[in-house]
Amino acid sequence: MKTTAYFLLTAILWMPGCKQEKKMDASILFTALTDSAQAISLMGDTLYPHSPYENVVLKFDSARLAYEASPYDADKIIWYGRWAGYKGDFRQAITIFSEGIQKFPDDARMYRHRGHRYISIREFDRAIADLEKAATLIEGKKDEIEPDGQPNAMNIPISSLHSNIWYHLGLAYYLKNDLAKALPVYERAVKESENDDKLVSTTHWLYMLYRMMGNDSAAQRVLVPIKTEMNIIENNAYQKLCLLYKGALSVDAVMTVNGTVTSNDAVAYGVANWYRYNGETEKAKQLYEKILQGKVWASFGYIAAEADYVRYYNK
Repeated sequence: MKTTAYFLLTAILWMPGCKQEKKMDASILFTALTDSAQAISLMGDTLYPHSPYENVVLKFDSARLAYEASPYDADKIIWYGRWAGYKGDFRQAITIFSEGIQKFPDDARMYRHRGHRYISIREFDRAIADLEKAATLIEGKKDEIEPDGQPNAMNIPISSLHSNIWYHLGLAYYLKNDLAKALPVYERAVKESENDDKLVSTTHWLYMLYRMMGNDSAAQRVLVPIKTEMNIIENNAYQKLCLLYKGALSVDAVMTVNGTVTSNDAVAYGVANWYRYNGETEKAKQLYEKILQGKVWASFGYIAAEADYVRYYNK
């Protein structure tokens, strides 16, 4: 539940031309935790950051220095916050993006990135508030490519500001089990997918929504554009999942990469749901549990598995 202080801060942050430099009270931005804890899982476990790779720390330090040299440069604030998130300090990232919102209250990017990190720490209501705000700020505006922090093999960004706002907003609704609100968001995201990578990722979530809502015919219709031969740069896992849903691939084909079982949480989560939709609830439970034994607790597949496990098996 949001506090009065949170709503007051939000009102202040959205005031045009706000240039306050005062440090924000962290208790307003997120639920207070002890030590270096980042979040409380949906199952009640305390989640701590993992040690980041050395190159991530170096890039974070570089982004911090660039920000300190130009603290009113919106791009530098965003990269400072993004690299804080990449190194696993999601709360620091939220604090940085909150400063960005103070300085640039009409910049949808600040809300988009802060909303993403609220999802990471399981603060779904705050994520939704940010992403809904971002969605209002982009209405009627031209879309823009969103550069990757960790580029794909072809060094071609596949996502955009608009698509990332819709994707994360739909996900936040989905994780809250607000399927009625998630549905039109992902329907729009599929319709506006101008490349195959976006199409397969948004189709995956839309398919699952239709199945969860019992609309199997709509779920099958949304799979029609998904083919074996597509121009996929990085979302091969989502393409495979969609082909599984379509009946064109087996579970084994989806769950293995170069002959070994994949550790991709998104793939495992999709397969677990596929088992559950098709009545194999024990297999689904076992796969959810396998995901939750992993360490990448900030991945969307992990968070979704956590939400579904609590919803269906941990009552």
